[in-house]
Amino acid sequence: MDAFVIKGGKRLRGRVRVNGSKNSCLALMTAALLTDEPIVLLDVPNLRDTRNMANLLGTLGCEVEADSGRVQLKVTDRSQSLAHYDIVRTMRASVSVLGPLLAKRGAARVSMPGGCNIGDRPVDLHLRGLRSLGAKINLDQGYIVAEVPDGGRLLGARVFLGGAYGSTVLGTANVMSAATLARGTTVIEAAACEPEVVDLAQMLNAMGARINGAGTPRVVVEGVDELGGTQHRLMPDRIEAGTYIMAAAITNGEVMIENCPTDALTAVLDRLADVGVEVDPVDGDAGDQNGDPMRQTVRVGSHRRLDPVQVVTQPHPGFPTDLQAQIMALLCLADGNSIITEKIFPDRFLHVPELSRMGASMVRNGSSVLVSGVRKLIGAPVMASDLRASAGLVLAGLAADGVTTINRVYHLDRGYERMEVALAQLGADIERVDASV
Repeated sequence: MDAFVIKGGKRLRGRVRVNGSKNSCLALMTAALLTDEPIVLLDVPNLRDTRNMANLLGTLGCEVEADSGRVQLKVTDRSQSLAHYDIVRTMRASVSVLGPLLAKRGAARVSMPGGCNIGDRPVDLHLRGLRSLGAKINLDQGYIVAEVPDGGRLLGARVFLGGAYGSTVLGTANVMSAATLARGTTVIEAAACEPEVVDLAQMLNAMGARINGAGTPRVVVEGVDELGGTQHRLMPDRIEAGTYIMAAAITNGEVMIENCPTDALTAVLDRLADVGVEVDPVDGDAGDQNGDPMRQTVRVGSHRRLDPVQVVTQPHPGFPTDLQAQIMALLCLADGNSIITEKIFPDRFLHVPELSRMGASMVRNGSSVLVSGVRKLIGAPVMASDLRASAGLVLAGLAADGVTTINRVYHLDRGYERMEVALAQLGADIERVDASV
């Protein structure tokens, strides 16, 4: 089992390029099930989750060819509609095959999904949405069993996807994908507004779908008879971008970040500006994509004195829950008391005791954590509990005095492609080791 060994105290300097979005990629890959023509995705990150999704699609009759960030998917066998537990249990995004399978093949049997241990993530909103489209759904021995209504197609309807903790990104993707082949018009209310939903809608429209309103709480889908193939470049990963921005800030470094989706990071940049982190677009840089606010080059620097702030995670365009652990690590070194409130997954605080082992001063009260800034963090052996907690511990290790060993970094490999290599190229003293030796 791999671990990271980090000797902290190195200021990060240099350039790093943000990969394509992991969260967007998984839903885009499942959209290949909606057509018999090839789908080509560009900027696909080489991650455990994307490889697992490719394996899952392979069991569902999809040929997958991958080479240097380019992935081609083409359905060659539509007879399989069973998403096995052995693969689905590795990641929650596996449930995204449910809508496309149901819409194109008329039936699906999908294991209940797994993923990180960060709190309850029920799929009831997915099922409610698909039932609204006429699907017949039952649960059988841990599997979701779904069929289209009599007549052989899903039916357009008005669908409400609001839940106890807001909208659902994967649920919106699932219902929106299914509705593209439904008979009639579907109106999705309380739809997730995340840019990953917009990315999926753009690709589906390029395939021949008729989707309007993606990125707003009301998405309208006019069903079509069939979809075709297309080529699509993934949006940059806003969580990876935010992580590298905070890595530069916590080490008081100066880093140029290419392919940075600043337009999808407004709430993050707002909080970081109040902390004292400067993120400035670099006009005319070779890595800049013609001024596209989703693909900018930015220069990151920070004040030597970091100010405390209040952070509340919310659905987009609010502060993303997937950057909560990272900003918590940064605020451990702020001059004063910060409050972080988790509104999406109230129990997503397994990194708190690990940061405390490194000398952080924190008090949790329900869904909030009071972070009292300290003068320095101290290296220590810590345990990663989930993907984003792992990233937060890496940031803490980069800034800490001494050596930090982060165990179970297989969590990290689900969402960051060779993170240790990218950080080492920026000057970090970080090494991947086999902790089982």
